Amino acid sequence: MIEIVVLAAFAAALFICVALDIPVLAALLVGFCLFFGYGLYKKHTVRAMWSFALTGMKTVKNILITFLLIGVITALWRACGTIPYIVYYATAVCSPQIMVLLTFLLCCLISFLTGTSFGTAATMGVICVTMANSMGIPILFSGGAVLSGALFGDRCSPMSTSALLVSTLTKTNLYTNIKNMVKTAVIPFLLTAAVYFAIGLLMQPQSNQTDVREIFAAHFNLHPAMLLPAVAIVILSLCKVKVKIAMTVSIAVSTVVALTVQKMEIIALLKAAILGFSPADGDLAALLSGGGMKSMVNAVLIVCISASFSGMFDGTHLLDALQEKIAHLAKKTTPYTAVCLTSILTVIIASNQTLAIMLTHQLSVPTEPDNEKMALHLEDTAVVISPLVPWSIAGAVPLASVGAPNFCMLTAFYLYLLPLCRLAKELINKKRNIM
Repeated sequence: MIEIVVLAAFAAALFICVALDIPVLAALLVGFCLFFGYGLYKKHTVRAMWSFALTGMKTVKNILITFLLIGVITALWRACGTIPYIVYYATAVCSPQIMVLLTFLLCCLISFLTGTSFGTAATMGVICVTMANSMGIPILFSGGAVLSGALFGDRCSPMSTSALLVSTLTKTNLYTNIKNMVKTAVIPFLLTAAVYFAIGLLMQPQSNQTDVREIFAAHFNLHPAMLLPAVAIVILSLCKVKVKIAMTVSIAVSTVVALTVQKMEIIALLKAAILGFSPADGDLAALLSGGGMKSMVNAVLIVCISASFSGMFDGTHLLDALQEKIAHLAKKTTPYTAVCLTSILTVIIASNQTLAIMLTHQLSVPTEPDNEKMALHLEDTAVVISPLVPWSIAGAVPLASVGAPNFCMLTAFYLYLLPLCRLAKELINKKRNIM
């Protein structure tokens, strides 16, 4: 009974923070105190509880370093012109009829290259929605396309922190996981693209001139060398080079391009790496500001505290009873079905993707002995379902950054189709095996 009370109190803290617009870190700190107190109630010593918490944090230490590298790389890709170059030429082929589809595809591309849904929404998402608005396209569709595309790479990019977290938790190889994710994403991706294309054909938006290309042309020396940082990431990823090394190389290439092609000063570049890229021109700043180590501080704190929960849950066995019920459900249905339903529960309780992934993994461990399959289960459930909960920062932050309301989650079709297609496949296979 006490376990239910503790979890309910934590859920209440999360809901209150969301309702009152209080930073989610406050709720996580309340949760830390609750779970720490539960351990003391169960006769664990203070020293033991700190040990449990630190053990959980140690599991994500490599991810924290990667977070900081992501902050640097997203700032330098802005500064050296990688993102502006891609946008400049991609928007040249844009028309109102394909704008929703193009928004989805461009956000898929940038999120895969950068591995961050927040960064994608804050850069390519803002640009695409701005262009869509100028064409009279309803925000319902452009906002949903941004969220779908932003989470595409957040799930399967070699630089994605959620992909890194899943590989760390399941003790699996990141690139093997990505290969498996590609297989389950093909059909949902094609279906999503088809839906967005159909939406574009059905609408009759009014096209107006957009000045995005002019802004970038005026402030950047557009040169093919600006693609080199992205090319470096793609090539090194295909060669299965460690993520941190690949990102470091891309950062080095970005630095060279910024200093030589864009003629930036080294002090300005260092400032951008730490505090984020912040151009003086107001129009450019509205489109391209962001990144830097500073932008990842909140994410680092959230991951640290969430990871401590995992350690305390293990040490105090708080979730054992629930684990048994989930394992029983997996036997009656399929392991994926159990993980999927568990992820819906954890996503509703947790207000961030990291905690949802960690709780889903911890509760579902007994359901799937194959670590690679478990990694895929998590990627096809908790990672993509988290942004569909209105009070989760996984979806609310990207939408807020592009000025879209939460109801745009309704048209983030990729996030629905991926788990539904996977669920249908699993149940069909189970039925065939029974027959």
